Amino acid sequence: MAAPSVFVGIVGNFISILVFASPITTFLRIVKKKSTMNYEGLPYVTTLLSTSLWTYYGLLKPGGLLVVTVNGAGSVMQVVYVVLFLIYAPTKTRIKIAKLAGGLNIGMFGAVFLVTLLAFHGSLRLLITGCICAALTVGMYAAPMAAMIPNATGFILGTAQLILYSMYRNRKPTSTISKQASADLEARAPAGHAVGQLELAAGEQQKSLQRVSSLPLKRTALPRQTSLTMIVKSLSLPPYGNSNWSLDEPLGKGETY
Repeated sequence: MAAPSVFVGIVGNFISILVFASPITTFLRIVKKKSTMNYEGLPYVTTLLSTSLWTYYGLLKPGGLLVVTVNGAGSVMQVVYVVLFLIYAPTKTRIKIAKLAGGLNIGMFGAVFLVTLLAFHGSLRLLITGCICAALTVGMYAAPMAAMIPNATGFILGTAQLILYSMYRNRKPTSTISKQASADLEARAPAGHAVGQLELAAGEQQKSLQRVSSLPLKRTALPRQTSLTMIVKSLSLPPYGNSNWSLDEPLGKGETY
């Protein structure tokens, strides 16, 4: 039973090394152009953390020589990739990847190493380390999706826009005023028209009054003699108004003014 497992392990290691070596062509292009272009550094940083922890796991596991060899070789390759990426990346990207590599490959790896070495013992230490390694391996294979996510999101949103456009492109625009609002406006229109007519009539009447008040008053002048005669007769009236004469009668003989 030992021979088949060793054979399968060797074949698996060979395939794993080919997987770790696949970015060689990418980094040859980076070195030639002296630029990282649009490549992401996150996959190499996460792969370095994964291979480092798997190497540690192989050292803890009895008979874990194959695990140590393949992941040790993978760790060396990932270190070369990360260093080359930091050399040829733009300044902003270089700072970002350097912080990420320091936090994951030094900080996190050191934390896992110290916690599992000091807090756990025996098979429990091996189990905890194996679970962490398995989770990081899944993350390593999912890391390249960091470059695909924006394009995938754009594809989904663009598809949704095309669907909505095809659904509504032939529809006529509808009025934004509801039927109830239109009915209210129609009901209020006559009242508003009547108020406007009343205001207009009041304005015309006020203008007419102003024109009349501005006209000059025509006074009728009485003859001087007639007015004087009327005044004298009014003064000579007897008390209680018992006089039988009128102001139109001429004065008698011997009467003086």
